[in-house]
Formats: sequence, structure tokens, C-alpha cells
Amino acid sequence: MSLRDLLTELKEVLPWGFGALFVLSGFIEFSKIKVNPWSAVVKWLGRCINADVLNKLDAVETELAATKKKLDEHVTMDDERNMDLHRAAILRFNTELIRGLKHTEEDFNEIMHNITCYERYCDAHPEYPNNRAVHAIKNINRVFDELMKTGGFL
Repeated sequence: MSLRDLLTELKEVLPWGFGALFVLSGFIEFSKIKVNPWSAVVKWLGRCINADVLNKLDAVETELAATKKKLDEHVTMDDERNMDLHRAAILRFNTELIRGLKHTEEDFNEIMHNITCYERYCDAHPEYPNNRAVHAIKNINRVFDELMKTGGFL
């Protein structure tokens, strides 16, 4: 048999041999190397078939991320607005105390709730400007302590 005949025969046998090996590898698991070409082929076919759906899904995920970012910004803005309202109530109450207006114990309990909410938010959000009511809070606490001792609520 000549070299030319051998090459011709190899050309005919090799494609069938590789094809058989490919088919058998789908059923045989090698001990150390787990080869499953069928899953790769099926995955590739699935991506080809579902390319439009996958592209739309990517677009939806991008829009969802943008919407989440906007929502987070709105929630932050709303929380800060609420804290601004708490701070305004604290400052207003302190101004009333300075002007000599008397308050009930319930008024003080309500403003103490505002102070607690405001201080918790400030502790949890160091980026929020929280030094605008420090003296007012100290004054309200001082007056409240005095009124608790004397019973001088309205």
C-alpha cells in the first residue's frame, strides 16, 4: 500500500471516526474531564434561536436598573424632606419655648418623637446636614427636664 492510498483511506475514515467519537462522547463521561458536547451544542442553538428575546431581556434589565436608580433617588429625597419637616418642627417648638409659650406634656412627647426620628436619621445618614438643630434640641431637653421636676406643664 502506498502513501497516497493510505492518505486517501484516512481521509475517508477520519470524518466518520471523529463523528463517532463526538456521538460517543455525549454518552461517555471521562473520569477526570467531564465532557458533554451536547450541552454546548444545545446552549449555542438556544442562544441562536432566542437572540431577539435575550436582547430584549438585556434592554429590560437596563431600563429596570435605571428605574431602580431613579426610585432610590426619590426615596432619599423624600426621606430628607421628612427630616427637614422634623427639624422645622423642632426649631419652631424651640422658638416657642424661647418666647415663653407654655406647652402640655403631650406637646413635649410629640416633639421628643420628632427629635428621636431626626437624630436616628442623622446617625444613619452622615451625609445629611444634621448640625442645624443641635442647640434647639439641647434647649428642648433642658426645659423638658425642668418641667418634669417641677410639674410645670400647661
